[in-house]
Amino acid sequence: MSAEPVASLGEKFSPSEPQKEDKRTAEEKAIDDWLPITSSRNAKWWYSAFHNVTAMVGAGVLSLPSAMANLGWGPGVIILILSWIITLYTLWQMVEMHEMVPGKRFDRYHELGQHAFGEKLGLWIVVPQQLICEVGVDIVYMVTGGKSLQKVHDLLCHDCKKMKTTYFIMIFASVHFVLAHLPNFNAISGISLAAAIMSLSYSTIAWTTSVHKGVQEDVKYTYKGSTTSGVIFDFLSALGDVAFAYAGHNVVLEIQATIPSTPEKPSKGPMWRGVLVAYIVVGVCYFPVALIGYWMFGNAVSDNILVSLNKPTWLIVIANLFVVIHVIGSYQLYAMPVFDMIETVMVKRLHFKPTRMLRFVVRNVYVAFTMFVGITFPFFGGLLGFFGGFAFAPTTYFLPCIMWLALYKPKRFSISWLLNWICIILGLLLMILSPIGGLRSIILNAKSYGFYQ
Repeated sequence: MSAEPVASLGEKFSPSEPQKEDKRTAEEKAIDDWLPITSSRNAKWWYSAFHNVTAMVGAGVLSLPSAMANLGWGPGVIILILSWIITLYTLWQMVEMHEMVPGKRFDRYHELGQHAFGEKLGLWIVVPQQLICEVGVDIVYMVTGGKSLQKVHDLLCHDCKKMKTTYFIMIFASVHFVLAHLPNFNAISGISLAAAIMSLSYSTIAWTTSVHKGVQEDVKYTYKGSTTSGVIFDFLSALGDVAFAYAGHNVVLEIQATIPSTPEKPSKGPMWRGVLVAYIVVGVCYFPVALIGYWMFGNAVSDNILVSLNKPTWLIVIANLFVVIHVIGSYQLYAMPVFDMIETVMVKRLHFKPTRMLRFVVRNVYVAFTMFVGITFPFFGGLLGFFGGFAFAPTTYFLPCIMWLALYKPKRFSISWLLNWICIILGLLLMILSPIGGLRSIILNAKSYGFYQ
């Protein structure tokens, strides 16, 4: 990483400055102790590692071979590698900015946005995008979990009566009506650890089973689309698939908020250690699945690689069950900041009492909402492309860079300045172009889809 921003950090915010006095009232402290993000700060560095793996390696990894089919070998490999590098850089920026002001922690993405852009503008810039990301992920995971359960059912029970996808999504949602009531990030650490292990496991199964299946006889590496416009739209949608795969930034500050911090041992040390471990795991999962999956199946690969793999049956069943366990953990990880936002508004703005009943109602309504939308629009590939470009590109690829430029003001044309502007330009292109392909895919699927099937 560039050394210049770190130097400017030292110049502007000296660690020797005294910590600010905690001026919160007893009521404010009680509310902070109740809210999900700030209620527990005793996490270890490895919590950061598996929370970040769970947040990032999700449904997106299963769509990467299909994304490669729409991008082609050259552009696909370049975009995968560039995305890994850029998102690691922007994630490092967020870890650094978490405690850039002595005595204050930016525990939530929107709090950092408010510090960078102002109290009102910061909220308007960050909160809508973050909500679209987190709610969007949870909707997609509703679909993913339901379809993976359906795949298990169909593989194990050939003679059984066919069940609607709707029912499987409802079965998957029923788990969350229970788990949603865990109070904070540390309370879901066990689920998150299991989810991280599952993500590594099913990714490994996906690419090793692809190798075992071998290169298909009629494999083709040409673009799927039969027309020029089709190829272009598919390419744009695939950009969104890649953006969706690198979605962990939306919860990174909230994860870091759970790590204890002192002036002598700030939280960025253990947090960054966990992030590096997580990104190594991300690389081990993403690159083999994307490249080997495309190599074996070519442009005939499904938008979910596990759908292309039917044998050995027992292994594919296990892989799909691993996916279900993983997206259970991922759903909770992305839902927790949303719960925090809603409960903060309810308690601080609308002056509801911070009670179990309030939490019970808020969280059940949220789970029911994501279930309903997932049942209504179960377009897996199109949802990835649309949400990936429209929402994840800003919060993952370039919003941290804009904040960095606004707060640290690196010298014009310095390495830091150039790096940030390159990320901003690439991220803007991604945000503008990829939703077009994803929206087209949703429209095409909707034409042949009977609702609530």
